[in-house]
Amino acid sequence: MSTKIYVGNLAFSTTENDLQDLFGKHGPVSEVAIVQDRATGQPRGFGFVTMATAEGAKIAIAALNGADFQGRALTVNEARPRDERSGGGSFGGGRGNRRY
Repeated sequence: MSTKIYVGNLAFSTTENDLQDLFGKHGPVSEVAIVQDRATGQPRGFGFVTMATAEGAKIAIAALNGADFQGRALTVNEARPRDERSGGGSFGGGRGNRRY
């Protein structure tokens, strides 16, 4: 069973290949994604690595959490599911564009 890992405090110069190589030393990697800002396309300093096995994920988390990578101390832990966001979010008390 695959396990998704959160990787934080990445240098902005870090590439997905860098993470593939780093995590690949600890087990098979299924997927790597570095999160980018929608407006600018610049990296946001964190990403996700999906390890092919739970055992590989545990080993990688133990080995890499707090480890120095490209001059930064990484934050590495099992990813939590995304919070459900409430939809809509209209302004003006929920009246939309209606005129009175």
